[in-house]
Amino acid sequence: MSYITGQCFLGSNYFFNVSRDFLPRGSGIVTRRPLVLQLITAKTEYAEFLHCKGRKFTDFDEVRQEIEVETDRITGVNKGISSIPINLRIYSPHVLSLTLIDLPGITKVPVGDQPPDIEQQIRDMIMQFISRENCLILAVTPANTDLANSDALKLAKEVDPQGLRTIGVITKLDLMDEGTDAREILENKLLPLRRGYIGVVNRSQKDIDGKKDIKAALLAERKFFLSHPAYRHMADRMGTPYLQKVLNQQLTNHIRDTLPAFRSKLQSQLLSIEHEVEVYKNFRPEDPTRKTKALLQMVQQFSVDFEKRIEGSGDQVDTLELSGGAKINRIFHERFPFELVKMEFNEKELRREISYAIKNIHGIRQYITRFGKRRTGLFTPDMAFEAIVKKQIVKLKGPCLKSVDLVMQELINTVKKCTKKLATYPRLCEETERIVAGYIREREEKTKDQVLLLIDIQVSYINTNHEDFIGFAKYVYRDFVIKALSVPNKEAVRLTKVQWEIREPIYRLQGKLYELSSISFIVAFSFSFSEGKVIRKGWLTINNIGIMKGGSKEYWFVLTAESLSWYKDDEVRNEELFPTGEKQYLFSLLISA
Repeated sequence: MSYITGQCFLGSNYFFNVSRDFLPRGSGIVTRRPLVLQLITAKTEYAEFLHCKGRKFTDFDEVRQEIEVETDRITGVNKGISSIPINLRIYSPHVLSLTLIDLPGITKVPVGDQPPDIEQQIRDMIMQFISRENCLILAVTPANTDLANSDALKLAKEVDPQGLRTIGVITKLDLMDEGTDAREILENKLLPLRRGYIGVVNRSQKDIDGKKDIKAALLAERKFFLSHPAYRHMADRMGTPYLQKVLNQQLTNHIRDTLPAFRSKLQSQLLSIEHEVEVYKNFRPEDPTRKTKALLQMVQQFSVDFEKRIEGSGDQVDTLELSGGAKINRIFHERFPFELVKMEFNEKELRREISYAIKNIHGIRQYITRFGKRRTGLFTPDMAFEAIVKKQIVKLKGPCLKSVDLVMQELINTVKKCTKKLATYPRLCEETERIVAGYIREREEKTKDQVLLLIDIQVSYINTNHEDFIGFAKYVYRDFVIKALSVPNKEAVRLTKVQWEIREPIYRLQGKLYELSSISFIVAFSFSFSEGKVIRKGWLTINNIGIMKGGSKEYWFVLTAESLSWYKDDEVRNEELFPTGEKQYLFSLLISA
């Protein structure tokens, strides 16, 4: 059961009423180390400190002095704090058996030699205790402050949002402004807690200076509740004696509720330790041979555990999250593709780059159309294609290296999990983790070098002699010829539009440049037209040609890289070169580079 408050001196006031007047008092930070206080019902009254074994303190002024001396021994004399607890047992016939932890109150401004982050340090110390599921929380708040701004309740709510293990304690009820009271709070209506609120009236500093004893203070407290109109109806549920009783009951019930789980956890730990003892029962530390054998067994077990976590089929399956080999598999098959898709792609910028690349490669070898537009030719140069593709391939380095980092980190985490079994031997555990992690980091650099080498290999040569290129090229040739022969002669000059229609698939597929096969056809298309050979020849029916009268006719055509030609008859259909018979040009392509 931990006690937290927003003001340091309030904690001491509270404890004085629970037991004897033995705790240090004052303003500022008084409790500077956690005080584990065990109240034990006994016939005689005395105190014992864990750090003073065998010594009984019957004078409680000496108890106060010992607390101050022990606190200063660790924290210094100038308001420093420490999370190392002081353990104190109080035996008395006037107390109920109870265990409490008095924690430092939260301070906002550093004093003395306190560090600037003193508030965060105290907060972390408090959270260390109250975060435990088996800890009851006493959240103490003065009645003359706004309950909604209570630091104690705020901390309690962070670790116990449902208020299942929080008990509210309201102090300074006698110091509230005239005409105000805390009735709604004590009736658990304002900010409800499952275990409710209890009000107490502490001794003031004037009462302590006047040597007002505990009995007189309890009588004065009882009189206050019975005489106050707002608290009269609940006087039997207010005051320090009732608080002691409730704390004892709550703690007893809490222990009863948590004992089964605690017993199960204890038995599990006991079985684990017994198994470990069985393994090492014949181990003789003074025998060098046995030392070596035991060392080899532990290292071998580490190796087996690591392999199982990576390959799977381990005896301890993590049901909370992916780890080991499963997480690495996820990195390869989910995270890496995601990083590829996530790569930034600006279609407009890519179109501009493609256009500039083509124009720069053609250089001065460009021509002006009859419409005044600058053209660079019908087909995309392979150098332009390679320049754009290589630039996109280089972008793969980021996702690839990031995936290597993720895999490396998961391997390091797996090593740390496997070395937990070596925790009995801290130096062996530390050294094993250092050696294995060092080896993994060494291989990480070589892996990254290999990944970069593979990317450089892909950049150095773009293979266009591939079926994906050739297959698409055939389709493009056929589509091009049909488009070329289906337009009137007077529109022949508009065939430059075919150039754009052929390039359009290139632009549409630039977003997937990292899949080389999806854009490979461009180079093949360019290569086939640049070899100066017959691409396609055969019969075609031409309809409604303006320069020809008589309607549709059949003609023999030959398509080369330089021209598209037609003939009256088929006398040249078996010839590889130009025919000897009469030849007519439908139109000349003779595209300038």
